[in-house]
Amino acid sequence: MLLINLYYLNKLFGDYKMVEIKYVPTICPYCGTGCGLNFVVKDDKIVGVEPYKRHPVNEGKVCPKGNFGYEFINREDRLTTPLIKENGEFREASWDEALDLVANKLKEVSDDDPNKVGFYACARSPNENIYITQKLARVACGTQNVDHCARICHGPTVAGLATTFGSGAMTNGFDSIKEADYIFCIGSNNMEAHPLFGRKLIQAQKNGAKLVVLDPRYTPTAKIADEYVQFKTGTDVALMNGMIKVIIDNDLQDDEFIKNRTKGFDELKETVQKYDLETVSEITHIAPEVIEELAIEYAKADKAAIVYSLGITEHSHGADNVMSTANLAMLTGNIGREGTGVNPLRGQNNVQGACDMGALPSDYVGYRKVADQETTDWFNEYYGTNLPAKPGLTLVEMMNAAHAGDLKVLYIHGEDPVLSDADIKHTKEALANLDMLIVQELFMTDTAQCADVVLPAAGWGEQEGTFTNGERRVQCLHKAQEPPEG
Repeated sequence: MLLINLYYLNKLFGDYKMVEIKYVPTICPYCGTGCGLNFVVKDDKIVGVEPYKRHPVNEGKVCPKGNFGYEFINREDRLTTPLIKENGEFREASWDEALDLVANKLKEVSDDDPNKVGFYACARSPNENIYITQKLARVACGTQNVDHCARICHGPTVAGLATTFGSGAMTNGFDSIKEADYIFCIGSNNMEAHPLFGRKLIQAQKNGAKLVVLDPRYTPTAKIADEYVQFKTGTDVALMNGMIKVIIDNDLQDDEFIKNRTKGFDELKETVQKYDLETVSEITHIAPEVIEELAIEYAKADKAAIVYSLGITEHSHGADNVMSTANLAMLTGNIGREGTGVNPLRGQNNVQGACDMGALPSDYVGYRKVADQETTDWFNEYYGTNLPAKPGLTLVEMMNAAHAGDLKVLYIHGEDPVLSDADIKHTKEALANLDMLIVQELFMTDTAQCADVVLPAAGWGEQEGTFTNGERRVQCLHKAQEPPEG
C-alpha cells in the first residue's frame, strides 16, 4: 500500500524536494507598540511573517498591519541605484559619484555657514541610523538643524513630560495597564492605531478595570469602553483643569505625594480656580455632572492610568495638553506604581528611539539640552566641534528657511514632506529653492522626485539594528535578506 501511495503521489505532483524555510526574528515596522515577528525566509528572500509566539509585547498575536504589511520590502519599484538630476531629468550614477557630490556640497555650504544646512532623520529607521544622522549633522556639518516627524506628532510629549517628569516617555510598561482599576483614555483610538495595546485594555477590563474613553469621535475604542464621553475638539486643557479643580474642591488630592514628590501645587491650585464646572461645561460641551463624575472616579481609584496618543498632541497647545495629564496624575499620586502613570502611545515604530537618539534641534542624545552651555561645551570637547548652545531649526522652520532662501542644503532621510506637510505648494516651492536636496529613500516618493540627488536605502529586514517601542523597550532587528541589487 505504501508503494502504491508513493507512486500515485509522484504521478500527481511530479518530482518534489524539501524546501528550507528559515525564521528570522524582527520587530514590526508600523506603530510604536513594538510587536515581535519572525520573518519567513525562503531562498534568502522574505516571503512572509509570523507573530513571535513568546514575545512579551504581543504574546503571539499580530494585527493586520503587521501580518500583511511586509510585502513593500520586495516591491519591484524599489530604488536600487543612486540618481543625480541634470537638466530636470534623473540619470543613474555610481555610489562614488553620488556620495562625492553630496559630501562636497555639504562641506562647501557648512564651511561657509552651518546654519544653511539641515537634516530630517527617519523615525522608521533603526536607532543606529538615526544616531548617525544627527552625528552627521552636528559633527560633520556643525549644525543643530536636525529634526524628525515627532515635531508634528509626539514632540509635545517630549516637551510636556520632560518638563513635568524629566523624561519624555511612558512612565509605565504596557503590561502595567492590566493592573489598573481605572483607565482614562483621551485622544487615543488604540483599537485601530495600536491594536495589540488595545488587547491589553480588554484584558484590564476583564480584571475589573473601568475604561473611560474621551474623544470627539465615536471610535472602535469608544465602542469597547465602559463609558464614552464626547467633547468638543481642542478643549482638553479646560476639561482636565476642570477635573483638577473638582478634585481639590473635594479634598481628594494625595497630600503626602504632593508634599514629598512635587513642586508648584499652590500655583496649580490658583490657576484652576477659574475652571468651575459651568464654565468648563460651556467650553467642552460636557455636562457638569459628567465632568464631576470623571474627576471623582479618577481620584478615588486606587490605581488610575492615563492613556493618550496623537489626539491630544497634534495641536497648537499639545504640550499644554500633555502637562495637564501629568498634573492629574501627580495631584492624585497616580505615578510610580503598577497600573498608574501617564502613558503616551507612540505613532511610528521608532519615534521614541528617534527622540532618545537626539534627532531633535533642542536635545542631544539622552535629552541633554542643547541650550545648556555646560552640556554643549562637553559635546564640543568630546567631538572636536564648535556647536552653539542654541537650539537649531525645527523641520517646520527648516522648510520656512528654505522657502526664504536662508537654508541651502537639506538632507531628508526616509520622510516625504511633499506628501505629509499641510501646505504642499509651500513645501514644493521651498524644496525648489534649495541649492541641493538630498533624499535617502526606498521608493521614488513625491519628495524624492524633487531631489537633486537620490540615494537608495536598505529597508526593514535588510539591516541589523534596534527599535525602541513606546514603553522604551529596546529590541533587536535582524537581517533576513540583502537589499535589492542595483
